[in-house]
Amino acid sequence: MLRILIADDHAIVRRGLKDILLDAFPTAAIAEVCDAEELVQKVIKEQYDIVITDLSMPGRSGLEALQQIKAYDAKLPVLVLSVYPEEQYGVRVLKAGAAGYLNKDMAPEELVTAINRVLSGKKYITPVVAEKLASAVDFHSEKLPHEHLSDREFEVFKMLAVGKSVSEIGDILHLGVTTVSTYRSRILAKMNVKANAELTQYAMEYKLI
Repeated sequence: MLRILIADDHAIVRRGLKDILLDAFPTAAIAEVCDAEELVQKVIKEQYDIVITDLSMPGRSGLEALQQIKAYDAKLPVLVLSVYPEEQYGVRVLKAGAAGYLNKDMAPEELVTAINRVLSGKKYITPVVAEKLASAVDFHSEKLPHEHLSDREFEVFKMLAVGKSVSEIGDILHLGVTTVSTYRSRILAKMNVKANAELTQYAMEYKLI
């Protein structure tokens, strides 16, 4: 029996995923969680054949949860679904250990194809992500400033770019204001800018928001 764990903070999304999965895998046992903390705890306490998770959930980020899951069980395939375009997070999640990355606007058949592929021990890589991966290993291609940011810095960068304050970001990520301010300083330095408005302009130019 196929054991699947779904992680998403929106009940309607979990319901939709469950319907798609049961249609494709009628005998599957499907469990659900609504945040990253519960996701990690479920993986530690129970056994699953595949995890399907969102990136943006309450508490710790989906990327952090992914890294913790892979540290606990490197062989457990994790498929990431997100509203963010593939070019923003595809390479990052694969580097963190994900078996594949899909945008939530994909067709149901694509999700089923991805699941079957990763269950066979392979990666599911879309053409967009494949191109980004090729660029990442091309030593002659120059990295864009935001590509030098760590995963956490990139998360904070995106929140700053859409106008969230340091305290708001701290509440979302469960971090102290001082810690977020430190991240902000690092981001400004790496991006070679001096103000949040410049981060917003950059993010819009490169379609990161």
